[in-house]
Amino acid sequence: MNSFMTGLTLLVMGLVVIVLIRGLFNMLKGGDGNTSNKLMQARVFLQAVAIVLIMLTLWFTGGGR
Repeated sequence: MNSFMTGLTLLVMGLVVIVLIRGLFNMLKGGDGNTSNKLMQARVFLQAVAIVLIMLTLWFTGGGR
């Protein structure tokens, strides 16, 4: 269970990085504002999911105790 939660957390954090990079490239090339907005919304949602998963992982593993 611990390795599953850790792997899932790392996957979501990787997705946050990918969405962030796509948003930056879209902004740099002068892309559509709606696309930038959707990417920002997706990034915020994925960051919230990542924080929840980090907290659950810490809770399940005892938080380093």
